[in-house]
Amino acid sequence: MKVSKKQASRPARIYFSDFFGVSPQQLADYGAFNVSPVVDLPLFIDPFLLFTSDKPEYQKLHADIIAYLKFLRDKSAGGQVSTGLLKAWFCFHEVHQNCLGFCLNGNKGAGLGLGFAKALNSNLRDLFRDFGDEQVTKCSHLEKLMLIRERVGKDNISDFTTNLIKGFLLQYTETFAKQFIDPAKLKEVPVSHVSFDFTIGAWRSSKFTLPWLGNDYVLLTPEDILTKDETWINKEDLREEFPRIREALDNDALRAQVDQYFSSLLKKDATAKEERAAIEKTLRKFPAIIDHYIRSKEDRGDEAIRRSRLRVDEVESRFVKNLSYLAQIIADHTKFYATPETTLEECKKKIDWLKHVIENQDGYRLFYDNAGTPIKREKDLQIAFKLVWHGSPSSVDAEVNNGRGPVDFKISRGASDSTLVEFKLASNSKLESNLAKQVEIYKAANNTKQSYKVVLFFDAPEEKKIKDVLKTLKATEDTGIILVDGRRDNKPSASKA
Repeated sequence: MKVSKKQASRPARIYFSDFFGVSPQQLADYGAFNVSPVVDLPLFIDPFLLFTSDKPEYQKLHADIIAYLKFLRDKSAGGQVSTGLLKAWFCFHEVHQNCLGFCLNGNKGAGLGLGFAKALNSNLRDLFRDFGDEQVTKCSHLEKLMLIRERVGKDNISDFTTNLIKGFLLQYTETFAKQFIDPAKLKEVPVSHVSFDFTIGAWRSSKFTLPWLGNDYVLLTPEDILTKDETWINKEDLREEFPRIREALDNDALRAQVDQYFSSLLKKDATAKEERAAIEKTLRKFPAIIDHYIRSKEDRGDEAIRRSRLRVDEVESRFVKNLSYLAQIIADHTKFYATPETTLEECKKKIDWLKHVIENQDGYRLFYDNAGTPIKREKDLQIAFKLVWHGSPSSVDAEVNNGRGPVDFKISRGASDSTLVEFKLASNSKLESNLAKQVEIYKAANNTKQSYKVVLFFDAPEEKKIKDVLKTLKATEDTGIILVDGRRDNKPSASKA
């Protein structure tokens, strides 16, 4: 059924362009990514893209980051840094206003707390006392300080970088806002931690005119400093590259010492876990290896730019273009954004409508990239679900953990009315046990008997797998398990259907 422009419903607002009355093309022409104030999108600022860029303003930002880290290095080398100064210099709140990262519940993550501060201080004092004076690499890099600490990943690097370039992002957003956004949607905002005064060793505040939504401002970020999955210099890559880097060390004495030490840590039949631990100890013993790894990454800077461009395009295609298309189909052809009486009814109707749009209205396109490769990560599916639910009067809480592990979503209207929703891919190796036990445990933990399990499959073998699992479990239609057919090979175009 075709719907005229006059009849077409307006989908819920999801992206920056929706909220602030600008076109996606205006953002693209400016070079900014069309973020979602509703939920973080899986993108991160990669400081290497500042270093390897041809833009003088980006190179200056990278130089400013290194200057601040050298300030921290000198303070760390000077002796014990008090807890108060650790908080003032090494700790940072997440800049959640840029709407990037991996936080499903809105846009507020944990930030960089005292544990991070102590580890960074320790690394600068002990392992990386030469930071800023390296001889092997072309330049110093923030990522170096994060390569040998567990539980420090791309989000921490991105958070740290974002804080150190916050002044640039504020100015970048203000310039766009004053030119393209209705002044009624802007507000002059005092912002702390904008620039650092090395003379007095303190952060300075400033005021900016910024897009204002609810009770906070929203920041834009240039697309060409963003990446998805991992920063160019990262821990996993370092460990994978360790054998090659070890062999390529041009210092014979260092190579011999590294080989002897590494070999002494390994048994004959070492497991992958034991080998990983040996690599970790070797890197701590000989941190110079890290400089050789970073130099190899510097020499392939063009590859970093190409890779990040492809990954940002993937996110833009999947979560911006495709999801906007899906939201419009839903608004035009269903009452998705109307609200039934209970969360159980609301969840069932929304899941049924999503299933219909995906299977019969070309909505399946959301779950494929430009190359036709389907989503293979449940996290991406959860983000998509969170985005299309925006506008519901119900509370949509992601990754709720009430004692027995996180559940994907808890839809609630007060303490007496809640429904749980779990999303699974048919390719999940633990699908059968998850369907049999997982949501039942969550029901007890969340004091609700209402739940749905939604399983998405992408090809005929996956469809057979899930149907065989349901047959094994003797799962009837009233068990709350809903299958969604995301196959491309069995659907005519909606215009021909």
